[in-house]
Amino acid sequence: MEDSQQTPAEKKSPFQPLFYAIVLLIGVYIGSLFAGDTILIHRSSDEDNPNKLVNIINKIDEMYVDSIEKSALIDKAINAILEDLDPHSYYISAAELAAVTEPLEGNFEGIGVEFMIQKDTLMVVSPIEGGPSETAGILPGDRIITVEGENIAGLGLTNEKVMTLLKGEKGTIVNLGIKRNDEPELLSFSIERDKIPIYSVVASVMIEPEIGYLKLTRFAKNSYEEFMAGMKELADDGAKSVILDLRGNGGGYLNSAIPMVQEFLDNDQLIVYTEGKNSPRRDYYSKIKGVYNNMDVVVLINQGSASASEILAGALQDHDRSITVGRRSFGKGLVQDEIGLPDHSALRLTVARYYTPTGRSIQRPYGEGVDYDNDLTNRFETGELLNLDSLQFQDSLRYVTKGGRFVYGGGGIMPDVFVPIDTLGGSFYLSDLSYSGVMRTFAFDFVNKNRDLFAGYANVSELLEGYSVPDELLEKLFNAAEKEGIYKDKVGIKNSREVIRTRILAFIAKNVFNEEAYYRVLLEDDLVFDHALDVARDYDAYKVVDGKLTLPQSE
Repeated sequence: MEDSQQTPAEKKSPFQPLFYAIVLLIGVYIGSLFAGDTILIHRSSDEDNPNKLVNIINKIDEMYVDSIEKSALIDKAINAILEDLDPHSYYISAAELAAVTEPLEGNFEGIGVEFMIQKDTLMVVSPIEGGPSETAGILPGDRIITVEGENIAGLGLTNEKVMTLLKGEKGTIVNLGIKRNDEPELLSFSIERDKIPIYSVVASVMIEPEIGYLKLTRFAKNSYEEFMAGMKELADDGAKSVILDLRGNGGGYLNSAIPMVQEFLDNDQLIVYTEGKNSPRRDYYSKIKGVYNNMDVVVLINQGSASASEILAGALQDHDRSITVGRRSFGKGLVQDEIGLPDHSALRLTVARYYTPTGRSIQRPYGEGVDYDNDLTNRFETGELLNLDSLQFQDSLRYVTKGGRFVYGGGGIMPDVFVPIDTLGGSFYLSDLSYSGVMRTFAFDFVNKNRDLFAGYANVSELLEGYSVPDELLEKLFNAAEKEGIYKDKVGIKNSREVIRTRILAFIAKNVFNEEAYYRVLLEDDLVFDHALDVARDYDAYKVVDGKLTLPQSE
């Protein structure tokens, strides 16, 4: 249930009559696929909408020149219906549902390793902390050669095949044959599968003596607990302000976002409300005085921050409890309820819209004449990602916070401090290296062969102070990339060399330490973060001038 306004126990059925009839029709028909050839016809009470869908599929099955798959036709029919509604109502097949749900449930069942496929061999990047593989003694760099005695190396491995082999029900045993660099023979491991956490908080670190940084990648079932643990750690280390990074966070469960917002507010303050044609207005208020209601908050957003991220950013902005830094967020403000169907597939149907405390709608426009899917390209072409002046704000969509700040509806959350996209270190060559996975693989190989080189570094701070990626290593990377079909681009290398150096160091840090170390290194070359850090240092100096939050000396 993504961004649902209701818990499972509270769910109602706010469908429009037409759509309700169609969903029932589809559900009955899918159920019939498991009960022989008997087709149970649900007669709609709406005479204008007879059961055409079932009749047409039956006729196709009876008369079409070739064989068909009924379930596949049903899936296509549902998708065709939903495409005409809005961009975020969608159908999830039974086969896809588990994969879609797992990241939001916060765990899955398996052996707990991060892996990569390299030259048709399954390589362990790292065992997941606290998982069964770590407990069993699996190490970074181990190669899984056999599963249940059968060789899997060199047999056209895919991610899907690996997941099938290694994931499984908690308590079941899987036997692995492991090749370790220093061992002449395969090592045997019997690993009992268990629940493996999928973390939402990937970094929680002190940046300066009184400034903490927390990066949240999703709003899953366990995200609030992770968030509170990370915030407590920062507070215990002396943080008086926090930089909360929501860039690229596409959202998740509303019920995880609301308590996070609450921790920064006083009691009985409006956080968000939802309203739709068939869904009466529902208000969500803070129910306690938040633990961190006096802490300075800097929120980072960009065009990839959506849904629950926008609810959090918008609520704190509307209550003058944060300074938001970055670029306009995605603009996804539609509420979905999840409806389970008889074949274990599901429908996520938009039933309402989200509104921030001042009353602004988060959802950006969609429908006829709007190129919704190419919004990011449009933002770049219109100059929005480079220059704030390219955005035209409508007075009719302007709202005012109690502190006098102007905030605008009409799609997404606009930051208080705009930071243009950094184009100085960009190049097509950098993009090719990034999307191909060459940097990740290269860094893993380098660390795997040179672990003694990094044995003396106790943490990522020591690594940042004591190690720099040499030019010779970069040249080896460029040569390795060329062997993978990414030919050397002298101009691209010149423009992106320092960015590439930082990213290689980040992958090294991840392989030597953990995921948090990876994100900590990336901050070393992060223009938006640099601005956020400046804001955190001068937080109390920011004042509202002509509706804008700004430093007085920058007027």
